[in-house]
Amino acid sequence: MELRKLEKERSFSKGSLDENTDNVIDEVDVDTVSFSHGVDNTEGGSSFLAYFNIVCVVAGTGALGLPYALKQGGWIGLFILGLSWLFSIYSGTILIRCLYYNGRTRLSSYQEVAEAAFGAIGGWISFFFTAVTLIGVPVLYILLSGQNLHYVCQGTAAELTFPIWVIISSACIAIPFVLFKSMKEVGFLSAFGMLATVVVVFIVLVAAVKDKPNYQDVQHVSVIWDQFPIALSSIVFSFGGNPVYAHVEAGMKHPKNWNKVVAAGLSTCVALYFLTAVPGYYVYGDLTKSPIYENIPDGPSKIASTIIITIHVLMAAPILMTSFALDLEKLFGISSFNHSRIVEHVLRFALRMGMVVLVAVIAIYVPFFGDFMSLLGAFSNCTLILIFPIIFYLKLTGFRNKHWFELIVCFLGVVLGIVGLVFGTISAVQSLKRNFENA
Repeated sequence: MELRKLEKERSFSKGSLDENTDNVIDEVDVDTVSFSHGVDNTEGGSSFLAYFNIVCVVAGTGALGLPYALKQGGWIGLFILGLSWLFSIYSGTILIRCLYYNGRTRLSSYQEVAEAAFGAIGGWISFFFTAVTLIGVPVLYILLSGQNLHYVCQGTAAELTFPIWVIISSACIAIPFVLFKSMKEVGFLSAFGMLATVVVVFIVLVAAVKDKPNYQDVQHVSVIWDQFPIALSSIVFSFGGNPVYAHVEAGMKHPKNWNKVVAAGLSTCVALYFLTAVPGYYVYGDLTKSPIYENIPDGPSKIASTIIITIHVLMAAPILMTSFALDLEKLFGISSFNHSRIVEHVLRFALRMGMVVLVAVIAIYVPFFGDFMSLLGAFSNCTLILIFPIIFYLKLTGFRNKHWFELIVCFLGVVLGIVGLVFGTISAVQSLKRNFENA
């Protein structure tokens, strides 16, 4: 069975929530928690695999859009980047704590945490925002892949139209997404995806430094207040791993290492972000584009970075889509408990192929990478990373047992999330509207 076996009851009457979270065996009580897809802790993956999953899912396209975010908001974006890094580590930690909040069982997903905190309405609201992210980001990835392949193959025998490259990219993503059921099985892609991200960051870094003499008259601004919310949204997008964390942690053989894993993964991401954002904006200033390798002169460096980041997004998208597919399969009861093995495989195949088709169709008709990334960051990621985890955590574990400093951190996180959600969404929608009108 894929349910985790309850080896013994544990009492949380002693010790703090931190201690209990670190010591608890990741267990699910069969009587109180519903079937959790993709969970097989008896043969769980290593902490390193979880680390690679985090870096692969979180880093990548976010790093490539950060120089443009600094162009939108000014150098103050670096402060927001550091702040978002700290909040994302805190958010990722307390979200997993919420999975164990009652001390006896482990919840299986972001949606179950929301439902435990605010009932069915909370669960459905959370499901909506999670769906926007876990469908929207793969759309962004396939969009970027299609654009990159279209650019690389222009003027060659392999030149095809953008929609056809989107379809080909979708087919590449569909292979691991449809064939592999769980996060652990699809996780092997993450190590290669992370390596691709690191290589592209260093290519962009070297190319930007070499390109500096050609950009002597660019302008830099400390802060642009009217563009600050949309810049905040783009930066928050760069830490958008929360919807998959429950599934990543579920695939760990030693879940007690989660706090170290999420801190290490996000710290690696922010290091790559600073290596991209600072030289990218410093060299290109107000001429910065998104993704940043669009600024690199045509030649081997640009082609190499384009190809490598395409490989990254094609490897990262199945991880995100698998996480959402597991939630949908649970919602629709697609499991060996409800169907024969053949029917289960047929239903899973139909569901996942339907998701691939949906993502491809959206990618073909939303061809604006930078503003679409900002919209996703504002509308869904600000909510899923900064607002919901903090509210769920306080609702499930209470206020009175928190230190005043932690309560201040929670308050600031929610305020930052609301600013990004409201004003960032408005700015991103206006930018997308202008792009469609001028297309």
